[in-house]
Amino acid sequence: MTRLESMLEGTPYVAYLYGYPHKTAYRPLTPALPLEDVWAKERRDALFLYLHVPFCEMRCGFCNLFTAAGPKEDVVEAWLAALKREAHRVKDALGATTFARAAIGGGTPTLLDVAGLETVFDLAAELGVDPRDVPMSVEVSPETVDADKVALLKARGVDRVSMGVQSFLEAEVAAVKRPQKTAQVEATLDLLRSAGFPTLNLDLIYGIEGQTVETFLHSLEAALRHSPEELYLYPLYVRPLTFLGKKSRAWDDLRLSLYRTGRDFLLSRGYTQVSMRMFRAAHAPAARGAVYRCQEDGMVGLGVGARSYTGTVHYSSEYAVASREVRGIIQAYSERDTASFGEVRYGFVLDAAEQRHRHLVLSLLAEGVDPGVYRQRFGTEPKADFPMLAELEAHGLARDVDGVFQLTPAGVERSDLIGPWLDSEAVRARMTEYAWR
Repeated sequence: MTRLESMLEGTPYVAYLYGYPHKTAYRPLTPALPLEDVWAKERRDALFLYLHVPFCEMRCGFCNLFTAAGPKEDVVEAWLAALKREAHRVKDALGATTFARAAIGGGTPTLLDVAGLETVFDLAAELGVDPRDVPMSVEVSPETVDADKVALLKARGVDRVSMGVQSFLEAEVAAVKRPQKTAQVEATLDLLRSAGFPTLNLDLIYGIEGQTVETFLHSLEAALRHSPEELYLYPLYVRPLTFLGKKSRAWDDLRLSLYRTGRDFLLSRGYTQVSMRMFRAAHAPAARGAVYRCQEDGMVGLGVGARSYTGTVHYSSEYAVASREVRGIIQAYSERDTASFGEVRYGFVLDAAEQRHRHLVLSLLAEGVDPGVYRQRFGTEPKADFPMLAELEAHGLARDVDGVFQLTPAGVERSDLIGPWLDSEAVRARMTEYAWR
């Protein structure tokens, strides 16, 4: 039995790969790398700027994001001061730079007051990002966004707002330890829609205890009443060191059934499936600005918890989930001086083989692997470099469509298995050795 066949007999929900390699493959870099050297050979004409706000009003039971709940005012102020120091040092290191996309995420950025949000936007502007010219997305929550903050986002030119609703039923969000009122969610959605943001994204979760096909459809119908341009459907995961904890074949079967229900429902309503999680409406606006290709273009991450990518080095602050560890990392970040932000201390160095792996994984889990693009970048053929891809075809999980190697519907619904299956041995070993904090 091959490794793929063995994995196919188990859970289809192994891990969500939104980047390669996974952050649990990162390690301390000794000696630290000078920031200028890390970016020296990188193209800087179509970068992504990501600003991470590591604070939330509360921490949901399923959350493994780098965030601290209910921070005191002095903690936020110290973090903002450090963010300024980091932004200034990064700007000096990068030199002439053009950004194609930008996002402010977290955590919950709108936990910041209006002045704090203004500071974050000002730092982005100092780096050359004006949301009126560069597409920018901002995450909001029903509990923290209000009319003044929405007015600020609109005035600054934000064109995409994203909100994690998870469910429109209070009993279901309570099951994941999220004290959310549906009336407040609806009022917030009305506020966001009245502001006229071009793109509204909503996140829903499936696999919540007590959730059924009928209740999931209820949430989908409720979401579509607000005509979101994008919807993300996330399977509930059990994270190490988070509140929730359960695993069973019955739960896998439920999540798979709910996924298919959601997919078929959205397709029937005119949405296009972009990936396992992402669905885009027919009325969604066309992408504007410079083209950003996640397989090739770099990312500049600012703020503790943010990740940065160049072609050969991925780096970030250290990662943790447990509250005490997260707060300790935030405090250490807030105490750093400007010079220290010129060092890359924690991350992963990608050799030629890992660069191929990354391109393959990010392409296959989205639009598919274009052999021509791969050949132009690496000088080889993807199926020659990765003969294991034949297994996906043999099991009906992928096929060639107009010359592009794409996942089939059966493959898309197993993206969270196929991604980890494609991990290199070195990355798998590091992830296995990782000690959750």
